[in-house]
Amino acid sequence: MVTIIDYGIGNLRSIEKALERVGASVTRTDDPAAIAAADRLVLPGVGAFGACADAIRSRGLEAPLQEAVGRGTPLLGVCVGMQLLFDVGLEHGTHEGLGLLPGRVVHFHKAPAGEADALKVPHMGWNQLAIRRATPLTRDLGDAPYVYFVHSYHAVADSPRDVVATATYGHAFPAIVQRDNVYGVQFHPEKSQLPGLRILQNFATLAPVPA
Repeated sequence: MVTIIDYGIGNLRSIEKALERVGASVTRTDDPAAIAAADRLVLPGVGAFGACADAIRSRGLEAPLQEAVGRGTPLLGVCVGMQLLFDVGLEHGTHEGLGLLPGRVVHFHKAPAGEADALKVPHMGWNQLAIRRATPLTRDLGDAPYVYFVHSYHAVADSPRDVVATATYGHAFPAIVQRDNVYGVQFHPEKSQLPGLRILQNFATLAPVPA
């Protein structure tokens, strides 16, 4: 069973349908007890980092999410849901993330190398992944698949080890991240055709990590 965390933001039906297409049993919930007890969790996200973080906390969902992760439940953050895994987001101010991965989320124009000043933002469309290391999430994905992005901000991970794959838009940025049972994808797997479905299938069959 894959549980999608419903905190009132985002189009959840598209990712629900994609998970069902790969054979997963799926439920959507904003019930803290169901989230804490889930087998696998998906944290979607659309819009602003701060608004998403506030919505999670206002519904009392942060503690059960952290509880589930702490006992080894696989968690997949998607788009802004991936960004929320990090310590802080710098979108229209400074906003506290979930702190599951060390790092921050910045605008493309504020990228460290300063190469993105002339880029059109948001970064939107198909882009190729560069796989840095194998994980269960990238099983049978191939070396350089194309996936679909829509975002103006991206993560800057403190630890290079947490970065599974990058994409390049002016500069390289994390496209897939992972630490233990915490996974994140900056792109939309539900819009990424076969590579996206493969990722969702891989996630739906992940086993819990012993705490």
